[in-house]
Amino acid sequence: MQREVMEYDVVIVGGGPAGLSTACRIKQLAETAGQELSVCLVEKGSEVGAHILSGAVIEDRALTELFPDWKEMGAPLNTPVKGDEVYFLTSNEKSIKTPHWAIPKPMHNDGNYIVSLGNVCRWLAEQAENLGVEIYPGFTAAEYIVEDGAIKGIVTGDMGVGHDGQPKDEYVPGMELRAKYTVFAEGCRGHLGKQLIAEYKLDEGKDPQHYGIGIKELWDIDPAKHDEGLVLHGAGWPLSESKSSGGFFLYHAENNQVVVGLITDLSYSNPHLSPFDEFQRMKHHPVIAKYLDGGKRVSYGARAIAKGGLNCLPKMTFPGGLVVGCDAGTLNFAKIKGTHTAMKSGLVAAEELFKAIQAGRANDEVTEFTAAFEASWAYQELHRSRNFGPAMHKFGTFLGGAFNYIDQNILPMPFTLHDTTPDHATLKPAAECPKIDYPKPDGKLSFAKLDSVFIGNVNHAEDQPCHLKLKDASIPLAVNLPTWDEPAQRYCPAGVYEIVEDENGKRFQINSQNCVHCKTCDIKDPSQNITWVTPEGAGGPNYPNM
Repeated sequence: MQREVMEYDVVIVGGGPAGLSTACRIKQLAETAGQELSVCLVEKGSEVGAHILSGAVIEDRALTELFPDWKEMGAPLNTPVKGDEVYFLTSNEKSIKTPHWAIPKPMHNDGNYIVSLGNVCRWLAEQAENLGVEIYPGFTAAEYIVEDGAIKGIVTGDMGVGHDGQPKDEYVPGMELRAKYTVFAEGCRGHLGKQLIAEYKLDEGKDPQHYGIGIKELWDIDPAKHDEGLVLHGAGWPLSESKSSGGFFLYHAENNQVVVGLITDLSYSNPHLSPFDEFQRMKHHPVIAKYLDGGKRVSYGARAIAKGGLNCLPKMTFPGGLVVGCDAGTLNFAKIKGTHTAMKSGLVAAEELFKAIQAGRANDEVTEFTAAFEASWAYQELHRSRNFGPAMHKFGTFLGGAFNYIDQNILPMPFTLHDTTPDHATLKPAAECPKIDYPKPDGKLSFAKLDSVFIGNVNHAEDQPCHLKLKDASIPLAVNLPTWDEPAQRYCPAGVYEIVEDENGKRFQINSQNCVHCKTCDIKDPSQNITWVTPEGAGGPNYPNM
């Protein structure tokens, strides 16, 4: 196939914090040096920010390095944190509030900001374009170009392909975007990042990556209940009932809005568990319901979180490029934050790539990045928190919390804990686990899946190939259903997967139109039979203020 070819110095995949920071910094460096340098960034969402979902409370450390005068420039960090509260929910009605002195240091949010990360990325995209970065929203990176063992760029996804794989009348082939260096910043479980890690064995000698699924809603609440700047975190019920782990968050943002969410660790063992339904019933707890009662839910979304930390962090360089941010797994789960570390990985990448290009290099491995990143505060932060996740997985919420309190607040441990069981391998057979009876949604605090997907503004062109690929179409019914009661019906927060029974018997149905691009299926499927690939550009959610 003849494709249009465009040449750049640097191509960046993904318009999140890491990719945009890379783009902005490398153009800043070129401007300072008086050098022309072409940078292209592709973003699969309909606009930058459309697919961005995070809590989010962020530290401004990396942002200040990138734009020291970000306040004067109008960056949307409008709500300073004014208070932290941490709860342990002991039942559906009771809780214990953690004394401030007992909160682990990484969870203190003094000096941080409650933000819409989508709006922060929209603002970063404006700065990138002002610096001369070419940004193409609605374009997917469908595959990478490998020649002579090195990455030479990407191919964007074809547009106008029918469900049968045949070109439609409006067919437009993807373009080759070739570059001296390509930076992959797709976010957690990026589908090209996943392939690169496997192809170049970047995770050799590392623990398997661990994940959570974060489900989030945006609410307009009664102004009398709103407390702008207040941050709530907590753990325990309802996940504790199934011996699963995770935690909730509720942040009082600006304009009488709160964001509320639940992160469920994907290491859970009961295949009957539904993270979506755990979240819906959690909102009925008095600690949370007192703010939401009488309010209106205005948006919904979900996204996987790479929370393994330093022990799972792959090598980030390979011939012709780098993988940065959550595509690699730079999130600090002890802080429940990853924006600042993702941005820092992008800043370091930009600095090392700029040096390489100045030296006349192209498509080789910029190995200098590794030492530069390991010398950064981001790496030191990840090293300090390396035991957090393994301790929670090994010892549970209580003992793991006690271990982490000592490790983070009193005496740093001189050893490293490891968790070597992949999340997809933790499910027990359904017959060995108690079923979970989830209450019906009341339409006031709790809601149905499809109603939730609707307010996430999720849309895909209907006549296109399914972007959720099964390696073996027989496995859902032949293996997953009898062994685990096909958990895809429950771990997906968007109702994509169903077991449908009609006069012809049972079949596995994929409602790909509903997909919110969270990647949970790619992670948690116990048979590792589902592969998430990019759908046609601009498909998926269109999140406002998330």
